Amino acid sequence: MTARRGARLVSLGMVCAAGADRDAVHERLRAGSPLPEFTDSALASGRLVPYGMVTGSLPEIPARLQKYSSRNAQLLVAAYQQIAQSVEEAARECGRERVAVVLGSSTSGIEEGTKAVAHARKTGAMPAGYHLCQQDLGSPALFLAAFADLHGVAYTISSACSSSAKAIACARGLIELGLCDAVVCGGGDSYATLTSNGFDALGLVSDHRCNPSSIHRDGLNLGEGAALFLMRAQNGGIQLRGVGESCDATHFSAPDPEGAGAVACIQLALADAGLLPAEIDYINLHGTATRQNDAMESRALVEVFGEGRVPPASSTKPLTGHTLGGAGAIEAGICWLTLATQEARLPVHRYDGEIDPELPSIPLVDEGQTAVVSTVMSNSFGFGGSNCALIMEGAS
Repeated sequence: MTARRGARLVSLGMVCAAGADRDAVHERLRAGSPLPEFTDSALASGRLVPYGMVTGSLPEIPARLQKYSSRNAQLLVAAYQQIAQSVEEAARECGRERVAVVLGSSTSGIEEGTKAVAHARKTGAMPAGYHLCQQDLGSPALFLAAFADLHGVAYTISSACSSSAKAIACARGLIELGLCDAVVCGGGDSYATLTSNGFDALGLVSDHRCNPSSIHRDGLNLGEGAALFLMRAQNGGIQLRGVGESCDATHFSAPDPEGAGAVACIQLALADAGLLPAEIDYINLHGTATRQNDAMESRALVEVFGEGRVPPASSTKPLTGHTLGGAGAIEAGICWLTLATQEARLPVHRYDGEIDPELPSIPLVDEGQTAVVSTVMSNSFGFGGSNCALIMEGAS
């Protein structure tokens, strides 16, 4: 049997409501500082709801790539700039044609498309500078490959909220198949009125800060952001140890209530990693704070790990909002930061402290809680039952 090639997550760049870069997000996680301010967002229904907007300036898109110009592209550049040096080193060592780009996004630049259509309705013509590439779902990877002058495989995955987790999984597959030696992987999503109103129409958006696992939880907060890794065919460092993917297809926009798809992907990830459930030290929950997700996810974890044996777990969406196609990569990034720190302080589960007694019991991380952490899991569950679990292992 051929030994598996290493899939090292060499470097990380991220931007989200919790911070403008990796270090800022890490500091917020470690310090237990107050939750970031969310932006008030107006919905077509007339409701004003919290939104995890990235504040501050974002990089400009170069003139040569203006056909891709969008807020989503700017978020990707902001994340990429944090790993650019590592990517350039890989390109010099391996060749630019051996560095791939695999990203996940659920909306790409649809906000630019929405604004362009509104302009056309008023004026009878699309605005100057608008190009279909701005909103095409395949554009994020094509744009970033062109921006970074990378000549390897480049494609985008769109599987709702599991998109960028699946992009990370696919990156490892490309390395194992020998199609490349390094991959820029992850993804992102930007603010979109279409998406916000769609989630509101489904009755999934809360008027308040999201409250995962609480008896008072009443929906999610949306957010925007991007996270990118450089993955290389190397051993050592932080490794992508296991991947599990499933699709239960129970309902277009609701999970299997018993969590069968979630159970399957978690079990597949453990088997792929060659680990027992007891060897996982921390779980980053999908944890959207909707009634159905939190119930399903807690049931799935108890089924896989056993009652009273689930490792410490937390949802970090109160810090970031639910960043949809970017969520899997951002939360994998939070796991990476947890493994990378010398001080093993776990990401806190931020909620009102009033646990829903109807939920199967799982140990939620308290303020200041520490642990010896060497292996972590990140869960991502998308519309249509598109599920992905990633297991990451720190340097030994």
